[in-house]
Amino acid sequence: MSAKTSAVRGRRPIQRRSPILTLVVAMLGIYTLLPLAYLVINASKSSSDFFSTFGLSFGSSFELFNNIGRVFAYDDGVFARWFGNTLIYVVLGGAGSAIISTLAGYGIAKYAFRGRRALFAVIIGAVAIPGTALALPTFLLFSNLGMTNTIWAVIIPSLVNPFGLYLTWVYATEAVPDQLLEAARLDGSGEFRTFWSIALRLLGPGFVTVLLFSVVATWNNYFLPLIMLTDPKLYPLTVGLAQWNAQSTGTNAEPIQTLVLTGSLLAVIPLIVVFLLLQRFWQSGLAAGSVKQ
Repeated sequence: MSAKTSAVRGRRPIQRRSPILTLVVAMLGIYTLLPLAYLVINASKSSSDFFSTFGLSFGSSFELFNNIGRVFAYDDGVFARWFGNTLIYVVLGGAGSAIISTLAGYGIAKYAFRGRRALFAVIIGAVAIPGTALALPTFLLFSNLGMTNTIWAVIIPSLVNPFGLYLTWVYATEAVPDQLLEAARLDGSGEFRTFWSIALRLLGPGFVTVLLFSVVATWNNYFLPLIMLTDPKLYPLTVGLAQWNAQSTGTNAEPIQTLVLTGSLLAVIPLIVVFLLLQRFWQSGLAAGSVKQ
């Protein structure tokens, strides 16, 4: 081993610290975590403590588990139904969106066909259009089809994910070598078998990244279910909790603010768990293509 190599291996990476940058990151961290802390603290209070104590201080008693029981018992247990509806929308809409985006992105990245550049322009344009701008045309379309106030009015629009398709397209271009696919074809492998046995394994981090984005977007989707659904039994958590919050204000208000906060806390927990479980795939998926080979 040469002396130069030993010197390079023994050299520690240079660590540059910026007090201003550290302060900015700390402030952003506090700004991000403060609403979650408020949610946890106030979900553990009784209704009387909620109105009589400071927002970021605990009450005289710890009522979190009692509040959780009240959430699932209130209004004939409709919260559990909203929770189940959200899971259905996420599994069918979010996971379906990730699968469709992966198949389409791989196909566009690895197969040459006429109109591919035009399709690229359409996808980029679709990414730039906000979802709220398409909500009203989507509602009119589903209204003409007689599909409003059904679960499909929420699931089918959720399957369309231009950003996920674009992300998979970029990732497949970098992560799946064309030579590897050609070698598989020369060995007699069909296109589906090549995709399932080789490409899908290489696309794993990109697929998980798109899946994470789709799950979060579908779980937090509010405006689309709000305009599509009129039956409270079909509501997801976002619309249902907003309805409870509306009941807690106004002239005939019910004192259920602690139920709204506890329900919101329960709605956030699955997203945190999913995010922590998939974050390493998410990070590697986002870094794909950032370094030139």
